[in-house]
Amino acid sequence: MAFHDALQVAAAIAARAPSSHNCQPWGVGWATDAATRRTAAALLAAGEPGGRAAVSPGGGSAGTAAGAPDGRLGGTPDGTPDGTPDRAPDGTPDGTPDGSGRVPSRRSEYLVLALDRARELTALPAHATEMLLSCGSHGEILARALAAQGWRADGVRLLGPGATGGAPPFGGDRWPRAWEPLCLLRLSPAPAPPGDLAALRETVGARHTNRGPYRPEAIDPGVLARLASSATESALLRAHPVPGAPVAVRHLVGAPERAALAELVARHGGRDFAHRAAWRETHAYIRRDEAEAARAGDGFTLGQLFGELSPPRRLGMRAALAPATMRLLRHAGYDRFLARQLAAAVRRSPAAVALCFDGSDGSDGSGRPGDPAGPGDFGGRTPDAGSVLRAGAALAGYWLAASRAGLVLHPVSVLLQHEDVRDACERRLALPGRALFLSRLGYAVTAFPSSHRRSPSHALRRV
Repeated sequence: MAFHDALQVAAAIAARAPSSHNCQPWGVGWATDAATRRTAAALLAAGEPGGRAAVSPGGGSAGTAAGAPDGRLGGTPDGTPDGTPDRAPDGTPDGTPDGSGRVPSRRSEYLVLALDRARELTALPAHATEMLLSCGSHGEILARALAAQGWRADGVRLLGPGATGGAPPFGGDRWPRAWEPLCLLRLSPAPAPPGDLAALRETVGARHTNRGPYRPEAIDPGVLARLASSATESALLRAHPVPGAPVAVRHLVGAPERAALAELVARHGGRDFAHRAAWRETHAYIRRDEAEAARAGDGFTLGQLFGELSPPRRLGMRAALAPATMRLLRHAGYDRFLARQLAAAVRRSPAAVALCFDGSDGSDGSGRPGDPAGPGDFGGRTPDAGSVLRAGAALAGYWLAASRAGLVLHPVSVLLQHEDVRDACERRLALPGRALFLSRLGYAVTAFPSSHRRSPSHALRRV
């Protein structure tokens, strides 16, 4: 399949990647301009062992569909191919000699995964990690969807400060000002087993947060073992091998462990409601109804937070959760009441899962998020951006494997969003390292509605 068409299909699937508050803070630039491709090829080559010279960046089977003036790709909003003929990025037929008389290789394509600063959460320092996890998960699902269409990632470069030699690093004026480049991917044609794309689309479509009750039945240890190993089976990680696993997976299945987790939630779970800036930011993503959520393409409705509600209760919850009301109700202990409700759900769940940095993969020097010399169990510092991106890819692999096994998740992020609470959680639960993701895990009693997503075209640019 032509890369243009494959990319639009893949973007429509990856648009359903997990993200905090369903804010979808990612962007993807497709290098189609000759100068951009030279930059991408050189950066990728410089990051490979030995820093060998870049391969010719001249080609790939890119489509020539005219993009929008801002660089958006052509095609339909849902990712349906538009039938554009398969040609090189500069519009010349495949294999046409360049000015030097050489016939450049047209076997590879380059994508730049970015963080969209205009869509990131910023109320808490911990949100920086959550945004990078979301971008890593999105990149992993995008890479899997492209591989299922015959375009496999065979080179990855994690981009740290200074790696791109100044701004804008890619595409000149076509590169969105709010986008921070995080990761560079090279994709090349490779065989794709039949049925992979349909299976991936089904699994990604089934994956979403379920905040309802879970059945009490225990999860088979063999299933848990397969889930733990799935965190290392990543399309991005295969293309960027480094020593050590990206995360350590710890399942909490014993009654004492789950009781300890529930106690932590009851004690600290109201912190998000009581923190003015954090709750104001959270509340901004609560949509009035399905129609508003569909128009916005992000956030969540009260039904996605609390399940099916009667009209009177929906009105009551909407009033109670408003920031001005919450400031008053927390003096009456409403934030602690909500925390106890979440703790009860945690206590009744058959398992929980923690994904942790164990520090074994070291730093790539990208420096974000946080202070490289900051606190934490990750080698005495805050994990760098590259490590968090790799962890996000591992998280996507874990969550998709859980969905295939018929399991659902409900992240308990509040325990990781405040340094003192996270430290207490890691110590109390004897976690193997700095926790980056913590969630209930089990078999759902009832289905929860999935959230709306923005058109994938919003997150794609030709650069």
